[in-house]
Amino acid sequence: ADCYLFAVCHTLTQTSSHQVLICRNYKGDVDMSEIDHFFTLLMQQEEEGLLCPVMSHGNVHFLWIKHSNLYLVATTNKNSNASLVYSFLYKLVEVFTEYFKELEEESIQDNFVVVYELLDELMDFGFPQTTDSKILQEYITQQGNKLEVAKTKVPTTVTNAVSWRSEGIRYKKNEVFIDVIESINVLVSDRSSEQLFSWRDKGKTVTMEDVKFHQCVRLSRFESDRTISFIPPDGESELMSYRINTHVKPLIWIESVIEKFSHSRVEIMVKAKGQFKKQSVANNVEIRVPVPSDADSPKFKTSTGHAKYVPEKNLVVWSIKSFPGGKELLMRAHFCLPSVENHETEGRPPITVKFEIPYFTVSGIQVRYMKIIEKSGYQALPWVRYITQSGDYQLRTNT
Repeated sequence: ADCYLFAVCHTLTQTSSHQVLICRNYKGDVDMSEIDHFFTLLMQQEEEGLLCPVMSHGNVHFLWIKHSNLYLVATTNKNSNASLVYSFLYKLVEVFTEYFKELEEESIQDNFVVVYELLDELMDFGFPQTTDSKILQEYITQQGNKLEVAKTKVPTTVTNAVSWRSEGIRYKKNEVFIDVIESINVLVSDRSSEQLFSWRDKGKTVTMEDVKFHQCVRLSRFESDRTISFIPPDGESELMSYRINTHVKPLIWIESVIEKFSHSRVEIMVKAKGQFKKQSVANNVEIRVPVPSDADSPKFKTSTGHAKYVPEKNLVVWSIKSFPGGKELLMRAHFCLPSVENHETEGRPPITVKFEIPYFTVSGIQVRYMKIIEKSGYQALPWVRYITQSGDYQLRTNT
């Protein structure tokens, strides 16, 4: 990735300034003081309201992500592969979270020794190395004062051909679960119409983009006959990811009407329709409806589920445990307002929806068969499960 300098920075909210919590210079080609320029650029862009994921000062480029109130920053003075750098930064968040449960200022400060150990193993001379947290946990422990007596022998999983799976793993019951999880992103503007969305024609081949495989997959086999052959990692892992860019009908369609009355009150009616197969059911549905910032004295009436007011977020959250396909559900909310005149100038954030539909995929992708080959002869039970869940799901509807 040609990552020369890496730093974890913390936002000091009371003073609107920043400080470096931890820093690792992998090549020495970028001066440690360059990170100060990142802070200056960041504050300038924050003031202008135009944040850019890549910022430059002279010939030094800053690639960064924000997690909670932490900034993870990688610097380079070459034309590096940006997607690889960002993949590494997000992998850092994943590994640190696996180790410390919560990635925040305190977890970094309380585990400086472990963090430095991890940074040295995750990357070597600017190039990513071992990024599997399960393998790292075999020889990097969380007890900082015990690191000197920890395993001095690097596990063979780091150096052998199958670095993602330790040797000698045995279980009384062997099961393999393949979960096909599709996350659907939908953005409907207030000028959109339902007729603009259509289902993918049945029987057509699913065209995938941005396909990525876990390192365990034999790519040569996939390229020759499109069979995904692999030695699985122990535990849960992401075997494959893909993206499908196609128009789909929103699985849960939302219509909302806001009616304002002269006596400082407002009524909101929300209709939700399940636009998926009748035999399918959406579970744990949450419909988040923005309300005026000064709303109070809420009253709700729902055909199914329950609604609650979340004043700190200016939201009504309508929770539906089970939402069958083809059904229409209603929620009415009544609020008192100190004044109704000023709300025309307020922006209207979109309605957002969260849900999960088991045994269903939008793309229609299927695992046709799964074969387990085990030389020692023990039997393993294969399972395939399908789930569609909401991703970035926003609807701006006419009101």
